[in-house]
Amino acid sequence: MTVIAVIDYDMGNLHSACKGLEKAGAIAKITDSPSDIERADAVVLPGVGSFDPAVQQLRSRHLVEPIKNAIASGKPFLGICLGLQILFDGSEEGKEPGLGIVPGVVRRFSSEPGLTIPHMGWNTLEITQPNAELWRQLPEQPWVYFVHSYYVDPVDPKIRAATITHGSQTVTAAIARDNLMAVQFHPEKSSTSGLQILSNFVAQVQAKVPA
Repeated sequence: MTVIAVIDYDMGNLHSACKGLEKAGAIAKITDSPSDIERADAVVLPGVGSFDPAVQQLRSRHLVEPIKNAIASGKPFLGICLGLQILFDGSEEGKEPGLGIVPGVVRRFSSEPGLTIPHMGWNTLEITQPNAELWRQLPEQPWVYFVHSYYVDPVDPKIRAATITHGSQTVTAAIARDNLMAVQFHPEKSSTSGLQILSNFVAQVQAKVPA
């Protein structure tokens, strides 16, 4: 069976993400052990909350190098929500440096008349990497569920896998580069589309694991 390490650093409810992965046919192992991360077939970094405490928790648990090593090794890696943002260089939300795996910064939505911040609820994805594995078997503009006040702004626009529009602002909703994928929305709360995305991730992992 495919084992996916779901990194536990006290930032959010991990069980709903695990349920989605298990539904897709993987074993989800909640862990903060570097050796578990190294042994796993793939890694998921979920997270809700604020940027600085998240990065501090990862550093205090000595998880930064294992995360970087997992990505560098070519192992499939999925960041979810805050787990996307902390891959970047830094955030307007805090002062801590991010992991610096993806060049760019995390920005706050600009205020505008009638715009609700946080951006909360269902929105449609505009897919900008139609061949990305995560989007297989999805409708052209899938509906997914968001809760965030900040969004990632990558230096390299080609890493964007999907965008969303909130008010007059169009921002990055997902990134994909080689084995690294990360999404701002919550697939585990995104009904059929979300489960399909998690299934697509698991299928990618299974394709890499020797039978």
